Formats: sequence, structure tokens, C-alpha cells
Amino acid sequence: MNLLQEIEQGQKKSAKAISKFNVGDTVRVHFRIVEGDKERIQIFEGVVIGRKGKEGPQARFTVRRVAYNEGVERVFPLHSPRVEKVEVVREGHVRRAKLHYLRELAGKAARVKAKGRSASKKAEELALAVNGDPDAVEETPAEVAPEEAAPEESAPEAEASTEEASSEEKSS
Repeated sequence: MNLLQEIEQGQKKSAKAISKFNVGDTVRVHFRIVEGDKERIQIFEGVVIGRKGKEGPQARFTVRRVAYNEGVERVFPLHSPRVEKVEVVREGHVRRAKLHYLRELAGKAARVKAKGRSASKKAEELALAVNGDPDAVEETPAEVAPEEAAPEESAPEAEASTEEASSEEKSS
């Protein structure tokens, strides 16, 4: 390895420190901003429209959002020490590696479809988040069959009792 590659490998974040996200996901990037001697975290939320460099030391990703009817894109280095964390807000379902076509779209047309997730997968994720054991929550069917409706006789009886009550009020 030459000197440049050694330095790049030293700058890489560990695999655990990098959250898993793909193109099309809506992410919230926590970016450290330095203003004079003060430091603060700024959050940039938008859709990932491209990734470059896979997981390598020079990997970067582009996030796009629309603010005040103006499209804003920022390119973030994946392994930068200024990128605190990347939260995945919503997983998107896309069939492209780069979503540059979103630049020409506006309004609802510029949205990305959400990834369909099954009920059992959600239950596993919930169990993992709660107690760290994916087998703790039993799988529930996606749709529970509705209980059979009560017999039709109960409705007329209720109407009859209300009619009797109203006739008693009128007679008194």
C-alpha cells in the first residue's frame, strides 16, 4: 500500500458506524457545522438521489430536498468526521441507480414510492427493538377475519325499547 491508501484507510469509519441506506430512501443527515469557535449539528432531510464509490474511503452520496419551492442538493462524504449519523426515515422503492430525473419533476410527481413491508417483518423489527430477541413476538396474520355480525334481532329490539320510552314520556 502506498501512503495515500494508508491515510484513506485510517479515515474510514467502521461498518457499524455507517447506517445502511440505498438510493430512493428518505434520510436525515446530521452534519456538524463549525461557525467560528462554536459547533452545532445541522439536519438535512431529503431523498438520496445517488451514491458514488460504494463503501470505499472516498464514497459519497447526494441528498435532494425541496425547500421554499427550490430544489436543494447536497453531496456528503460517507466517511467524513463531520457527518455524525444518517437516519433512514423512509425506505423507497426505485428501479434506478441514480434519480436525476427527479430534478425535472415537481410536487406529488417528485415523490418516491415507499417500500412495501410485510406484517411479519415489522413484528420481527419490533421484537428486536424491544428485547433484542426476534423470536419473542409471535407472527400475527396480516389481516384478522372480522367477527361475525350480531344477529339482526338485536337491532329491532333496541328500536322497540326506544319507542316505548318515548311513548311513556308523551303520556306523562
